[in-house]
Amino acid sequence: MLQVVICSLNSQYIHSSLAPWYLLAGVNACCGGEVRAIVAEGTVNEDKTAVLERILRHKPQVAAFSCYIWNIARVRKLIPLLKQTNPEVTIVLGGPEVSYNAEEVLSALPAADYLIAGEGEEPFVLLLQALLHGKSPSGIPGLCYRSGKRIVKAAPHTSAKEPPDPYTDAYFSALEGRIAYLETSRGCPFSCAFCLSGRCGSIRFFSQKRVEKNLLQLAKSGAQTVKLVDRTFNANRARAREIFRFILDRYGKEIPAGVCFHFEMAGDLLDAETIDLLATAPRGAIQFEIGLQSFNPKALAAVSRTTNVTVLKDNIRKILALGNIHVHLDLIAGLPYEDLNSFQESFNTAYRLQPHLLQLGFLKILPGTPMRNNPEQFPCLYAKDPPYEVLATPWLSGEELLLLHKVEAALNRLYNSGRFRRTLHYLLQATGEAPFSLLHRFAEETAVAGTDRISLDDYTALAFNYFAAWPGVDRIVLRDTMVCDRLATNASGKLPPVLRIPDAALKKAVRKAEEAFPPAPGRRRGYALLYSEPCLVFAEYGQRDRVTGEYPLTRFPVKQ
Repeated sequence: MLQVVICSLNSQYIHSSLAPWYLLAGVNACCGGEVRAIVAEGTVNEDKTAVLERILRHKPQVAAFSCYIWNIARVRKLIPLLKQTNPEVTIVLGGPEVSYNAEEVLSALPAADYLIAGEGEEPFVLLLQALLHGKSPSGIPGLCYRSGKRIVKAAPHTSAKEPPDPYTDAYFSALEGRIAYLETSRGCPFSCAFCLSGRCGSIRFFSQKRVEKNLLQLAKSGAQTVKLVDRTFNANRARAREIFRFILDRYGKEIPAGVCFHFEMAGDLLDAETIDLLATAPRGAIQFEIGLQSFNPKALAAVSRTTNVTVLKDNIRKILALGNIHVHLDLIAGLPYEDLNSFQESFNTAYRLQPHLLQLGFLKILPGTPMRNNPEQFPCLYAKDPPYEVLATPWLSGEELLLLHKVEAALNRLYNSGRFRRTLHYLLQATGEAPFSLLHRFAEETAVAGTDRISLDDYTALAFNYFAAWPGVDRIVLRDTMVCDRLATNASGKLPPVLRIPDAALKKAVRKAEEAFPPAPGRRRGYALLYSEPCLVFAEYGQRDRVTGEYPLTRFPVKQ
């Protein structure tokens, strides 16, 4: 009996990983009773000694690690300790972070015995069978290893077969309500120069029967979010509609109400029939993540990103106008031909679409991507350690990228947190400032003050005092707008000191509002008087809106 531990170190506890469960399913299906394999999960934030003890508890003869950009640094530190503690253990690495630089990885990590490049289910089973029966691993697809002083390399493996179903009783027992991940296809129809997905073979769709079975299993698992990891979920429009229709027809019945399905979409591939179908979705049942990357046609063309920008913007507006789908848009800073002015234009265009979340990401020069392999075509300076983030390009200086990091921090606190959305809307209207410029100016101010560990109340005071001094900003309107933001997003119902105005009229107004709108039993409210319009505003702290994340606000007129 061969004892095997398949290890996965996630970025956070809330995340789960499919890779080890795929490998386990392959082992159980093909190795009969000759291999006893288990999955050991952890996080990169745990003490490595605790993770090591969790692995050693099972007395492994083989330990396999799924390697990603977020955990490779921890894996590199963990496996030498494992080898020192148990010199007889065979260590196997796999995953995207090691699939395209096998020689470099094996040279740098003498504790690693084997490396599987590409899809691992078949090669892993073949390797275990070879180890079990003392056979040579030569010829196993995707397998890289040392032979004397030579490193035997193999091309990343892709399989025409549908992978084994990873959703076993053991998987659901370990899931414990965390985010559940579902793959309904492998590969990608596109070949973006910064991405590895296009290197995983042509797109292969799993059977509809399997997809429907897995959707129902995960929806009933206790997970609140089911995240589909298909790189371009709607690459096949008709198939995407079929899956959407399957979910919507069963939502609130076989699929519990409250479960949210998250999809990575190509916005310009949405069509009218799909949008009409999505209009029928229950509020919050579906989330979209749409990678814009840039609105600069030259930058997109340089990285082989095929996008109809006009159609993309129009479709995003249509989806947002439905009001029932949470939309997350992604921009990437550091692309070829994207200078600071060009990026500002892309940012302002994306911001004005008013997505629920706008991610300002930074280009990563990943091993195996065309951008990494062709430095003459894609000249840039990037960090040599994970996550290989771009540090400077011929179009963006290092100083300008640092500026964008400051803007990212302000964007996340003011916009993506959802805590200042009304405030930003008012400020942009009152000042006529462009979104990027406003966030940039505030980012420079907060960089001086230092906001890494600042409390929400202090951050609110910083924002209020800074923006109240701007030309065109009415101090009372700003205060009232920030009050509404605070009540709608903070269930304590308490205002920060900077927004409080002592007023004896508040108690009387609250009493009248509660007579007109009696509170639900046991439900707390937050109240405040507004002065730019004569009214009392209150938030009822029950269920958050499933799209915006806010609590409902009610305005109650009061006499001055």
